[in-house]
Amino acid sequence: MRWEELRADRPAEGMLPLDLPEPAARGRGSGRAGLPLAPTGPVIAGTEDAVAIEIQAKSLINRVPATSDMPFQWTINPYRGCTHACVYCFARNTHTYLDLDAGHDFDSKIVVKVNAGPVLRRELASPRWHGEPIAMGTNVDCYQRVEGRYRLMREILSALRDHANPFSILTKGTLIQRDMDLLCQAAEVTDVSVAFSIGFLDETLWRHVEPGTPSPSRRLDLVRRFADAGLAPSVLMAPILPGLTDTEEHLDRTVGALVAAGARSITPIVLHLRPGAREWYQGFLRREYPRLLEPYRRLYRDGSYAPSAYQREVTARVRTATRRHGLRAPGPDSFRRVGDEPPDGASPVPPTGGRQAVSGQLRLL
Repeated sequence: MRWEELRADRPAEGMLPLDLPEPAARGRGSGRAGLPLAPTGPVIAGTEDAVAIEIQAKSLINRVPATSDMPFQWTINPYRGCTHACVYCFARNTHTYLDLDAGHDFDSKIVVKVNAGPVLRRELASPRWHGEPIAMGTNVDCYQRVEGRYRLMREILSALRDHANPFSILTKGTLIQRDMDLLCQAAEVTDVSVAFSIGFLDETLWRHVEPGTPSPSRRLDLVRRFADAGLAPSVLMAPILPGLTDTEEHLDRTVGALVAAGARSITPIVLHLRPGAREWYQGFLRREYPRLLEPYRRLYRDGSYAPSAYQREVTARVRTATRRHGLRAPGPDSFRRVGDEPPDGASPVPPTGGRQAVSGQLRLL
């Protein structure tokens, strides 16, 4: 693999079963990591092995391509791959750039940039860096389980705080609570934005769709804690799953819980299925909801995005619910300014505009 020369040559510290907590005495952090170090030699794609692949990164701050529609220019991703194992994750295909697969490999073979902290400090101190805002969690979650061992985010946040560099974080991970002290310190010297991804509350569905993440109820508790700490969290109500979580009743229940928890703003995002994610999600539907295979084929027949009319209808339902529960619509200071989708609170629409939905599109599913 072309990135093998970046592998960190260090001995394994021992293998941890995936379902056991890490011993509190470990020196590299606490919490559930659950991944043994990859053995020396090439990492083989398509195997059942679950491993952490340690590398020495040459750089950490990434420039977003100028052709991108993203509302931010710079990102940090201390990990590649994600143990959250969300069946819909749009970043799945990026694992194929490493000659790994977009399915099980993405969930279980996690690339760890072990020197993230020192590299970031070097880049922030460079005269070529001008302190632009940096978005984190826009590709894979920087607070996934393996962060419990490596604690890379504490080093990253400390560096951003010390350089008073503005940043945003989007996460499903409850590990972020460990770093609330650093987030509060950084918020005293620069702009800090924290957002949580909570698309629905159904815990039966959650176990199928987001099996490696903290439960929606635990994420709701995080919203409360961050709101109480004065960090004014936003929520990405994402993804909204056609035929599963898009009814008025379902959306209203989720919005009501988010408002009650203290969300500053709520931005709905309808599911989009890019290559890699599309095939993995279809496998999930085939196993769990085969009745939806044909409706999804029709809904996404023109590409990665649902029709714009369907997206607008779902967004309107969420906005109606936010008004009903007493929350204003997202303003210009919303986290969407630095998140992974358009900043106006609308669901993502292809640059050329989506196919117009047939009448009653919501009833299709």
